[in-house]
Amino acid sequence: MADLNPWFEKGMTRYDYINNMKTHKENLLTIYNAFVLPDPMKDALQGMQKNRLRAIAITEDWCGDAMLNLPVFMRMADEALIDVRFILRDQNPELMERYLTNKSKSIPIIIFIDEKGKEIAKWGPRAPKLQQLVEERKKKVPAKDDPRYEKAFKLFAEKIASLFTTDHALWEEVSLDIIKKLIAKANVNSL
Repeated sequence: MADLNPWFEKGMTRYDYINNMKTHKENLLTIYNAFVLPDPMKDALQGMQKNRLRAIAITEDWCGDAMLNLPVFMRMADEALIDVRFILRDQNPELMERYLTNKSKSIPIIIFIDEKGKEIAKWGPRAPKLQQLVEERKKKVPAKDDPRYEKAFKLFAEKIASLFTTDHALWEEVSLDIIKKLIAKANVNSL
């Protein structure tokens, strides 16, 4: 795998990313400010501090999944002392092409790297239980060629965004899935 350090250096800091957000900023901050990691997870994340991991998050501020996943991950990164940089998907297609999900540009994608820029693990765009939830709810949206699609999809997106910003169990689901991936890939003691 190629050296990802140049991408890390190119990325925005958390503060630049948040301050430049045009969409979902308030929701992202709501989740970040309200999400509390369970103590066992804090302990496991603090145990990762010695690994000196860093992360690159491929994202866009309009993405509802990023609105949910990134603030949860930021809380986790705080505990594990993971320096995170944010790369905008649409401005960096060459990086996104390397991290497609089923040939799709689904985001966010979180790439964990070591000090040398080597990929340690990758996570995203959704925890499996959230994927199942979204798929179930999306079944009610008509096909894209249906004249009702646009209105129905907008309503679907609004309902999902509302659920993502209020359902604390979903936040915990995201954090559990991320930490499982890290434990499996980074050789860290399990919870």
